[in-house]
Amino acid sequence: MRLLPVLVACVFVTSAAMSAVRRKPRTQKAEPPIKTTSAVRRWMSTMTLRDEVAQLIFIPFSGTFPNSRSREYRKFVRLIHDTKIGGLVLVNWSNGRTTPKAEPYALAAFLNRMQRLAGTPLLVSADFERGASMRVNDTTPFPHAMAFGAAGDPEEARFEGKVTAREARALGVQWVLFPVADVNNNPDNPVINIRSYGENPQAVAAMVRAFIEGAHSDRKNYVLTTVKHFPGHGDTADDTHLNLATIPADRERLDRLELVPFRAAIDAGVDSVMTAHVAVPALAPPDLPATLAPQILTGLLRNDLGFQGLVITDALEMGGIAKGYSTGEAAVRALEAGADALLMPPDPDMALKAVIGAVEDGRLTRRRIQASVAKILEAKERLGLDRKRAVNLESIADVLDSPEDRDHAQEIADRAVTLVRDKGSLLPLQDPGRACYLVVAESRYSSEGQVFTRELRHRAPTVAEAALDPTMTRQAMDEAVRKLPDCASYVVAAFSTAAAFRGSVGLAGELPQFLQALIGLGKPVILIALGNPYLLRGFPDVAAYLATFSTVPPSETAAVKALFGEINIRGHLPVSIPGAAQYGEGLQVSAIRAVPQISDPQ
Repeated sequence: MRLLPVLVACVFVTSAAMSAVRRKPRTQKAEPPIKTTSAVRRWMSTMTLRDEVAQLIFIPFSGTFPNSRSREYRKFVRLIHDTKIGGLVLVNWSNGRTTPKAEPYALAAFLNRMQRLAGTPLLVSADFERGASMRVNDTTPFPHAMAFGAAGDPEEARFEGKVTAREARALGVQWVLFPVADVNNNPDNPVINIRSYGENPQAVAAMVRAFIEGAHSDRKNYVLTTVKHFPGHGDTADDTHLNLATIPADRERLDRLELVPFRAAIDAGVDSVMTAHVAVPALAPPDLPATLAPQILTGLLRNDLGFQGLVITDALEMGGIAKGYSTGEAAVRALEAGADALLMPPDPDMALKAVIGAVEDGRLTRRRIQASVAKILEAKERLGLDRKRAVNLESIADVLDSPEDRDHAQEIADRAVTLVRDKGSLLPLQDPGRACYLVVAESRYSSEGQVFTRELRHRAPTVAEAALDPTMTRQAMDEAVRKLPDCASYVVAAFSTAAAFRGSVGLAGELPQFLQALIGLGKPVILIALGNPYLLRGFPDVAAYLATFSTVPPSETAAVKALFGEINIRGHLPVSIPGAAQYGEGLQVSAIRAVPQISDPQ
């Protein structure tokens, strides 16, 4: 008798459901009710099939607060209040254009407004891969994951998890799409690279576990954590933002390498797993993305690894999916494969319509939809959204970017600095004023290098330096060097990231040829890789090579500290550099100068 209320609450017989049953050409067995909590049953008791499907859809927002009369604002009202989507994902672009990072108060105020519009609380996610600073200004500026790998201490990843959770919840974000569990064992990987902790699966697993435990350590600031990109995105030279990539590993290699961090994450209680838009011929058809493959999401993840939490797709607008499947077909196939949440379908309305149609036609069952809805709603309840949705705007300033957290983040960046090569013991610089400094940014309009230059000038006001970028002609680059005074050596601070929408990694334009010519002048060239650590492959004749594994301002500061001998250089390579250096290498150099008192790096 006690089962009756649960049965009534969990098995909904609406006109749409009855219509779907009548259309099915075969008789289906009665399915047991979905076991849920009272809060979830309350939410689901009034949901139609359309409402249930909408809960599976997560749309992007940029963190701004648009005018309530604007088309953009009306779109959010329609999708949140009328369509009743399940949640949002924070990105730094809007209407196809890159936008600045979100401002904390505008972001939180917008989310409070959207939560008031929503009948069921919204689940708000963000890919805070270097803490909230990935997407939001005035938050603790952590370096990229690979810097943690170079520093080598999982306790630092645990600290980042704790701070990220606290800052995320203060902003109104409850679902962190991190940590990256990919083992970056392919130096040509154009999309993972420094987003990974490294190439050693056990070391990556230790960092992944520590971040999850840190993010879960404070129940008051609990966030959902996400490992990505399942079953592993480290061994590819293709960018899945542009095209479908292929992982060539067999099952034995997958178990030995790619899956190790995912197993550790599941053991640590990770809340969700994000799929990869990669084909894995050893597990599924060679042209089928893992996101749409039941053999991978259900067979491997659910059955073999035993993960029963939330499975979320990577963005369905990415080329690895969108070039091969329509919005509706991709949404249906992802659910058939075993996904629970549909992240950023190009056309949310089309995805909604397609999934409803699949249920009505018998391709998906109503119970299959409800099973995923229940997981999403249970996550919302676990986060306390049934009791409190809005955040306190007045308390944000006391949570974000505390001096202690900022100092700790700088220490992590300092510890990550790794000296891979140093012919002639050039570092630390004995006479920094006689060197010439070239800052190579990825874009003319980038802020990259500003902190590096400022830190240089604080220590040596008359330092000779020049700024270069890929848009410059070779003639302009040569002219910039000719304007410098006589240089005892050249320090080249080169920014290079796995540019998600470029499909390549390394220096662009005429910069590679220019740097080779600079090396050919015969004076020592010290190359600092701010970001991609594999740059050394292209410039094997540099006299010294220093890597920071990140492009963030604290890493710029750390590089200058290392040059001037203000910190011990003690990092170790978390990856191997083919033909140049082995995993774990790193010259150890002691500090020779005190750190001067300087302003904050942001």
